[in-house]
Amino acid sequence: MKIVKIIWYSFLGFLSVMILFILVCAFHPELTKAIAAFLYPDKASEYAVGGQPSNGQSAGGQSADNRPLGGQSAEGWGNGEEGAVPDGTGNGLTSAYVPPVKTDIVIPDNVSGRNGYQPVQEDNTQIADTEAEALRQQIGTGETGEGLTFDPLYYPYYAMLSENGKSLYRQIYANSLHLNSVFAPAQDISVSEIRNIFAAVYNDHPELFWLQTTYTCKYMMDGQCVEIGLQFNRTAQDLDNARTEFEQKAAEIVGGAQNLGSDYEKEKYVHDMLLAKVEYSLSAEMNQSAYSALVNGRTVCAGYARAFQYLMQQLQVPCYYCTGFAGENHAWNIILLEDGYYNVDTTWDDTGEGVYDYFNKTDADYADTHIRQELSVYLPSCNGQRYRTQEIEQVENPDGSGSLRSLSDAGKTESDVLNSIADYYTDCYNQIVQKGSGTYDFSNVLGNIDVLQSWYEVYESGAYSQGYMEEAVLAVGAVRWEMNLRLEELQGGRYLVTHEITIW
Repeated sequence: MKIVKIIWYSFLGFLSVMILFILVCAFHPELTKAIAAFLYPDKASEYAVGGQPSNGQSAGGQSADNRPLGGQSAEGWGNGEEGAVPDGTGNGLTSAYVPPVKTDIVIPDNVSGRNGYQPVQEDNTQIADTEAEALRQQIGTGETGEGLTFDPLYYPYYAMLSENGKSLYRQIYANSLHLNSVFAPAQDISVSEIRNIFAAVYNDHPELFWLQTTYTCKYMMDGQCVEIGLQFNRTAQDLDNARTEFEQKAAEIVGGAQNLGSDYEKEKYVHDMLLAKVEYSLSAEMNQSAYSALVNGRTVCAGYARAFQYLMQQLQVPCYYCTGFAGENHAWNIILLEDGYYNVDTTWDDTGEGVYDYFNKTDADYADTHIRQELSVYLPSCNGQRYRTQEIEQVENPDGSGSLRSLSDAGKTESDVLNSIADYYTDCYNQIVQKGSGTYDFSNVLGNIDVLQSWYEVYESGAYSQGYMEEAVLAVGAVRWEMNLRLEELQGGRYLVTHEITIW
């Protein structure tokens, strides 16, 4: 009889432990996945970042209203290789990123503390099933985003998700556009999956500058989310005007870059303009947004990176928001040029006069200062060579001189430097009148990047014609002209403009 009692009590004790374990897993669904990964490590690769089994299908074709016009195709995506992104070079998929050892990170003194990126924050609340049922009757799904597509070449975080994750991504994106702050998931989704999905939307879309980095989720005992809450910054109170101002500021920079000859030239122009227009400030308002950089002109690393991403997207150059660790939480960019991907950190380049110490670098170059974390580890590895910073001088100077030319190398002196567009007009007029009609060239020197931006704008708008050309042509007794322009960066942030002109 004692043996029977012992067996019976042992069985009851075992049963109690199992019931307790089941309840713990129910309250913490992420624990179940962690245990499954430990017991069945060979199955771990079957799960996409969003947490649902990956079916290996393509992330899907072309975007209609949700991608920059033009751009490169993303054929070859969706072969089931997690974290792989098309490299745009016709060479298949990029190799996997290998993060450096965190203890090897050493931050140079001149950029120490220039961080400020805030990771996505979740505020999850478990509610009773009865309250969940009441919520379902009170709120709807809002905008589902049905029919939206996102080209993975421009929106890589979308492509990292499972099909269920992509569905919620589209819903979060669409509700953000319509300022719907509370909605129910259109499909079953667990509380443990939402953070990556929300982060994917946030990372892919710098144009959603009103969207905050914090979201809320109310979920039931079984872990299923029943309500998602989005948070918006103050620009949402007058979004039409805020968006107009944002787009105008972006257009000022995009307009100067869009007619440049190569993606590299466009990238460098945008990089230089951000450094000229933006100031690093840890106390800047809305400093996680592109708005803080482009409109307010004060931001932290997140604002620099999201502004750079947005501007390059507008120029149809694939550019991604990359987050990780660089002494503290930090954000920078990954950009695709003709021969591969590069790292770009505009925040760390903006340390005074404007430098290129962290411009167009490989992962190996960044290994002692930057480590990708979270979803960014699935972005393509950066191994481009042609436009690496140390190679740029040879790209800009085919004669192999190894450095930017000085004023004297260009045959100019300090007295030739022009510090306003009015001075530029006057100098061009005087040189044309002196040389007269015919075919010839002349040059002048723009003194800084602000004058360079004005120079781009007057040729983009055609204002140069009334500014000096019409008067000069009339003064030499001619009626027509043709002109080509060449631009060369000189040492000290000066720019040599050469005009090849025919007047008759």
